[in-house]
Amino acid sequence: MATNLVNLEAVGKVYGTRALLDGVSLGVSEGDRIGVVGRNGDGKTTLVRILAKLEPADDGRVTHAGGLRLGVLTQHDSLDPAATVRHEVIGDMADHEWAGNARVRDILTGLFGGLDMPGFPQGLDTVIGPLSGGERRRIALAKLLIAEQDLIVLDEPTNHLDVEGIAWLAGHLRARRSALVCVTHDRWFLDQVCTRMWDVQRGTVHEYEGGYSDYVFARAERERIAATEEAKRQNLVRKELAWLRRGAPARTSKPRFRVEAANELIADVPPPRDSAELMKFANSRLGKTVFDLEDVTVQAGPKVLLKHLTWQLGPGDRIGLVGVNGAGKTSLLRALADAAYSGGEKQPAAGRIKVGRTVRLAYLSQEVAELDPAWRVLEAVERVRSRVDLGKGREMSASQLCERFGFGKDKQWTPVGDLSGGERRRLQLLRLLMDEPNVLFMDEPTNDLDIETLTQLEDLLDGWPGSLVVISHDRYFVERTTDRVHALLGDGTLRMLPRGLDEYLERRERLRQATTAGAPAAAPAGQTAARPAAKSSAKPAALSRAAQKELQRIERRLERIEERQAALHAEMAEHATDFEKVAGLDAELRELTDERDDLETRWLELAEEG
Repeated sequence: MATNLVNLEAVGKVYGTRALLDGVSLGVSEGDRIGVVGRNGDGKTTLVRILAKLEPADDGRVTHAGGLRLGVLTQHDSLDPAATVRHEVIGDMADHEWAGNARVRDILTGLFGGLDMPGFPQGLDTVIGPLSGGERRRIALAKLLIAEQDLIVLDEPTNHLDVEGIAWLAGHLRARRSALVCVTHDRWFLDQVCTRMWDVQRGTVHEYEGGYSDYVFARAERERIAATEEAKRQNLVRKELAWLRRGAPARTSKPRFRVEAANELIADVPPPRDSAELMKFANSRLGKTVFDLEDVTVQAGPKVLLKHLTWQLGPGDRIGLVGVNGAGKTSLLRALADAAYSGGEKQPAAGRIKVGRTVRLAYLSQEVAELDPAWRVLEAVERVRSRVDLGKGREMSASQLCERFGFGKDKQWTPVGDLSGGERRRLQLLRLLMDEPNVLFMDEPTNDLDIETLTQLEDLLDGWPGSLVVISHDRYFVERTTDRVHALLGDGTLRMLPRGLDEYLERRERLRQATTAGAPAAAPAGQTAARPAAKSSAKPAALSRAAQKELQRIERRLERIEERQAALHAEMAEHATDFEKVAGLDAELRELTDERDDLETRWLELAEEG
């Protein structure tokens, strides 16, 4: 029987007049891996801080097992700014001692890209004071993970980690024997790591078995029982469950919910997006041209990030943009935005970006725009527009859209200056959507947003008829909102990845293994990989350019095939009773599928050569 590590008995906590926790009783045992979810401000961080005895409860009792080895990662580190990374992470261990320790080697490689910590000016001897918040965060995480723990408590551990770093951390935590309590909005991470969920809502905590997918199913089942027939049909939780069940089958490593029951629950839920219908709307709003890039070079100061880039963003395209930090994701979006906002006047260092005449761009950057702190929330939204058309005949007032994004009637009269960072982020997003854009760039949109708000945003984007580019380390959000993934691998090129983020991680792992085997040192998670040395002869370089052109040709053809396949599916549904018509459409669909398989195989061959 598993040993009990922590007990909370009838715990209560009040802030002002609001009860964040009201008579909560919970326990953590050996082997538990618990994910904590809930809306921002509902008490997730307070719960784990009380559990770790970092702050006292107003009522009730918190008990720790005798001799409990507890490690806690809070949202603000306590690192000594005058100390070196070596002092904080390695401590007094001699070089031969820590270098011979498999756990230390794995953690340094997983979080920093290698034992010599490339990307840090003096490696392990770098002084912590001048480092960025993201670098300090990874140092604090490494320090915690290297120690032996019975229980690890993590508050937003994926912040400042890229897709690669998050995948490594998930694997590391699964392999540890330590119990885990983790607050995070990263749903992919919850599914990969957790075996139980705590949902903090209005002072109480609901417990669920399994990871995030199981939690979604259990909530949907509970709400199905309680809801009316029409309310069920409109339930966002059921829509998300439908996506989880019909999407990639391996989203969760060990599905625990009842598959038959889940299928019955979502039997009448349509796919999240009607791609053919959205494409038709997008074409009517945007025309044929959105952004066309011809032989473009993108620079950040003197540093060349992308070179000889020929690429098209078409009407209705939904692109996820991934890559190591510093590879040029944000710089690419800024170059496109500069061209759009200047009417085509502002162009990149080389090449040309053609912008469609009807493009109406909204750009959600990582920086939160400053607003007059005296404005009320509703006033800040209505200053953009009082009503918004969200496409397909869906119109909302500013107040209704505020409610969708967690600003209830009372909250709409809160001064902007009193909002938290997450609430300001939500308000920034609201104002962008109110301006009725037909092209949307989103750079790390999930920062500071809770799961409920993310679900609302995903639902709005499902019916939004425009072109979308998303930069995010939140794998779940990328897979949920986009149709294709393009990657910047740090070599100056942009590549479409037919198998999405799985393929991106595989390619990054192969690069890491190659550099470990003797090539130049790999970049750490979150840093740009060093480019290979230029080849000396002209012939290989010429072949490389030819391969790149063929890659781009294949990508354009794959995009056209995908559009035609979506149209064929729509036609087949429309003529379902015309057997002869459907047979002809099906034959064309099979031909396209075969051609797509051949093109993807060739694409992979060329990518491997590159």
